[in-house]
Amino acid sequence: MYKILANTIFLGKDVCFLPECHSTNDIALDLVKKRQAIEGTIVICDHQTKGKGQRGNSWQTQAGKNLTFSIVLRPDFMDITEQFYLNMAISNSIRKVLKDYLPSLEVKWPNDLIVPEFGKLGGILIENIFSGKEWEYAIVGIGLNINQQEFNLSNTASIRSITGSEIELTELFRLLITQLELSYIQLKKGKWNRIKDEYLIHLYRREMWAKYIANGQHFLGKIVGICEEGKLEMELESGEKIAFGLKEITFA
Repeated sequence: MYKILANTIFLGKDVCFLPECHSTNDIALDLVKKRQAIEGTIVICDHQTKGKGQRGNSWQTQAGKNLTFSIVLRPDFMDITEQFYLNMAISNSIRKVLKDYLPSLEVKWPNDLIVPEFGKLGGILIENIFSGKEWEYAIVGIGLNINQQEFNLSNTASIRSITGSEIELTELFRLLITQLELSYIQLKKGKWNRIKDEYLIHLYRREMWAKYIANGQHFLGKIVGICEEGKLEMELESGEKIAFGLKEITFA
């Protein structure tokens, strides 16, 4: 179903398609450990049964309805302290392609794709392999709800459930991989400020007062930016500014 892509430089020149698997990230990690993957290798499946999300959550999808795939990258040109720039570049790429279908699509920190009035469309999970202080590989897992119309979780949506239109998966996959490669090359060229600025422009709840939970306490805060290490910068009602890591804050 998903063939080697002809319109890219290195992404998708090695495509491993599986009708079903537990997690494309796990398969890609195994290929890396066995030295059977190169930079640009893609693992994609029709039915992912135990997909992984942020905070240890699962990502369940219906067979043949969505896009679930993982990309092997080798961002050894970056310091491990700079890894959130990869997250931002990947998030920007997906939003650029999907905005043609969903103009109000936004990125929810750290890397969920949402349409605020409908819910979460998909997410990104990047798992890294380090050797000491050197970055060896990054496994970029991407799960996107495309044609699924029934969901077990609330606040979840797909392109079809929002627009009513069925999307051709192989063509959308080609568009996504092409844009992902362009953004990765942009990252390699050091266009980091451009990547961060684009991420912030489309960041959900940026410069808006909203409710959050931290340390078991509810509070009102305003997202004002992203730290270099990827933490969420928040302004409190008191005027104090504080940065939160992934497991330190919840969107109420």
